[in-house]
Amino acid sequence: MVRELLGGPDVRGWGLRQASRVPVLLYQLARVEAAERVRASTAPRLTAQRRRQAVLATLRVQPIRVPMLPRAELERRAVLYRRQVAGEAEQGAGGLVRWQVRYLRQALRSYDALLDGLGAATGRAEAERLLRHRVYRAIAQAYPWLAEECARRLRDPGGRR
Repeated sequence: MVRELLGGPDVRGWGLRQASRVPVLLYQLARVEAAERVRASTAPRLTAQRRRQAVLATLRVQPIRVPMLPRAELERRAVLYRRQVAGEAEQGAGGLVRWQVRYLRQALRSYDALLDGLGAATGRAEAERLLRHRVYRAIAQAYPWLAEECARRLRDPGGRR
């Protein structure tokens, strides 16, 4: 590792003990300190990259288990969830579909824990985007009548309506 970081020694010599005659390699302190500063500054970045790659790999293979409910039960739970979150706002069929998707997304919040340990600089946005796509695709697959709303949410992640 020393040879990798510093290259060849600045001075070659022999040990002080005559019996051992072991070669001694000496490096200038300034070069050693500079190499150590570079190594210390890149180590956290490499660790963050490895963590990011591990989280993305996990997100790609982690099965998303959507709770399977009869349509009437999902509608009932979505209405209760709407009342809990927003009162009586947003009525009608389009609103009910939106709230069903919101309810299911809330039910799948446990998958957000897969993002723990990722900071903003370590690919959190990419991981959140991947998770969002996987979750909404899983909801659309489990509940085909919600597929259009899931697609709309993927196109407009910040939009509420």
